[in-house]
Amino acid sequence: MKALLHELRLMLIALQFLTRVPVPAWVGFEPAWLQGCMRYFPLIGALVGLAGALVLAATAFWWPPLVAVVLSMAFTVWLTGGFHEDGLADTCDALGGSVSRDRALTIMKDSRIGSYGSLGLILVLMLKASVLASLASPLFNELDSAESSHVRQVLLAWTMMAMIWCHAASRLVPVCLTRVLPYAGDLDHAKAKPLAMQVSWANVSAAWLVTGLVAGAMVFWWSYTAWPVGTLLSALLKSSVVMLLGAAVCARWFNKRLGGFTGDTLGASQQLTEVMGLLAWLAVVHPVA
Repeated sequence: MKALLHELRLMLIALQFLTRVPVPAWVGFEPAWLQGCMRYFPLIGALVGLAGALVLAATAFWWPPLVAVVLSMAFTVWLTGGFHEDGLADTCDALGGSVSRDRALTIMKDSRIGSYGSLGLILVLMLKASVLASLASPLFNELDSAESSHVRQVLLAWTMMAMIWCHAASRLVPVCLTRVLPYAGDLDHAKAKPLAMQVSWANVSAAWLVTGLVAGAMVFWWSYTAWPVGTLLSALLKSSVVMLLGAAVCARWFNKRLGGFTGDTLGASQQLTEVMGLLAWLAVVHPVA
C-alpha cells in the first residue's frame, strides 16, 4: 500500500507539473520526486488529449469541424498553461538563426518572443489544426453518401483517438531525450534541477510501459465497441514510428546546436512529434485517395 500510495503521489506530481489542475495538499512535494514523476508524463498526456477530445465532441454538435478543433486546442493550451508551446517558441527563436551555442542559450532564457518563435508557433499550431480538421471532415465523395451524418460521427471518433494517442506518445519523447542527452544549460540555475539531470533507465522503461498501457486501453476499447481494430493498430504503429523518427531528429538537432537539451527544447520536441504523429494518423485513417 505504501508503494501504491507513492506511485499515486508521483502521478499527481506529474499532473501538477504538466497542467493547471490542482492536487490535494496531502500529496506534498520533494524535489527528488520530479524525476520519478516523469514515468507518468504519457498518462498525463493521454488525459490532456482526452479532455481536448471531449471538448471537440461537445463543440462539434454546434459548429463545423475546424471551429470545434480550434476550441479543443484552445482548451488544451489553457489546461497546460501553454507549457510546451512556450518551449517551442523559445527553441525556434534560439535555433532559428545561425548563432553560437552560448548566444542560443541566452536567447532561450529571454521571455520575449521573436520572429522565429512567432512563425514557428503559428505554423505548428496551424498545421495541427489543419490535420485535426481534415481528420474530422468528410471528403466530397463521402458527403455524397446517404449516411453522411454517420460518416461525420465515425471521423469524429477517429479524431478523438488521434488526440489521445498523440498527446500521450509525444510526452514520452522528452523523457527519452533527458536520458540520451546531457543538460545543455547551467545546471546550478536550472528552474527544475532534478529534471535537468539524466533520468534513470528505470523511469524511461516505466514511461514506455505506461505509453504501452495507453495504447492497450485504446485497442481494448476499440475492440469492445466493435470498431476496426486493424486500422487502429496500423495508425498506432505508423504514428509511433514517425514520432520516434522525429525524436531522433530532435536529439541530433539539439545535440549539434546546443550540446544537449534544455527545458525549452523538451517542450519543442513534444510539440513537433505530436504534429508528426497526427500527420501519420491522418495518412492511415483518412487518406485522400
